[in-house]
Amino acid sequence: MLAAKGLVFPPINELLRWQDIFPTFNKIALIACLASLLGIGLFLLASRADAKLAPTGPRNLAEQAIEFVEEGIVMQTLGKDGLKWTPFLLSLFIFIFLCNIPGILPFFQMPATARIAIPLALSLLVWVVYIGTGLKHQGAAYFGHLLWPPGVPTALKPLVGAIEFISTIIVTPFSLTVRLMANMLAGHILLVTFALLTHALATAETSQALLVPTSILPFLMLVFLTAFEILVAFLQAYIFAILAAVYISNSTAGHGDEH
Repeated sequence: MLAAKGLVFPPINELLRWQDIFPTFNKIALIACLASLLGIGLFLLASRADAKLAPTGPRNLAEQAIEFVEEGIVMQTLGKDGLKWTPFLLSLFIFIFLCNIPGILPFFQMPATARIAIPLALSLLVWVVYIGTGLKHQGAAYFGHLLWPPGVPTALKPLVGAIEFISTIIVTPFSLTVRLMANMLAGHILLVTFALLTHALATAETSQALLVPTSILPFLMLVFLTAFEILVAFLQAYIFAILAAVYISNSTAGHGDEH
């Protein structure tokens, strides 16, 4: 048994809430602000580089990000006509990734997207954009296409309409929010768990010295999970952006099967 000062898992509230740096502004807000500034700064630096020279540094990174979003997200969902959505989807991808990655950084050790506020705000933004896009392209008929896919029998329209309304209007922003938050929160808790276990075993009392060598096992798992969280940070930003593109595509082309 580990002593009381050994493995003590902190209350879940301590993992999710941070003291305010100043009233109403805590570490989560700081990460979000830094993510915005870093994203803006990257493209400002890229825009100042000489376009006649081979891209290097910030310009090269910015061009790679733009190319990835265009080829991996826009062209796969919206097609060539959807390239005008690149700035919006690129901004989503960059901001979410930069909010995710602090989960593995010292001092921060928390992805801002592991709290519901930021994922919810982004999901509602996407919701407003794809509903607004549908109304722009189809007018009031958009809601007819939304609620009743072509070929629905008249007798089933009330049931199908209710299901489609709940699915698209309510469940879509909720699922976007929970998917991002839950994945980042789970990773955060796993990292905390193995970090605490490593520390508890490595600092075991003399009477429990045999436990010290075993600390290498949770430490190796911690290293693996840290590397894995880099991949998760990228994938969750990509998934959020590509789902946003799918919803916009459905609103542009009419009601589809993908919600």
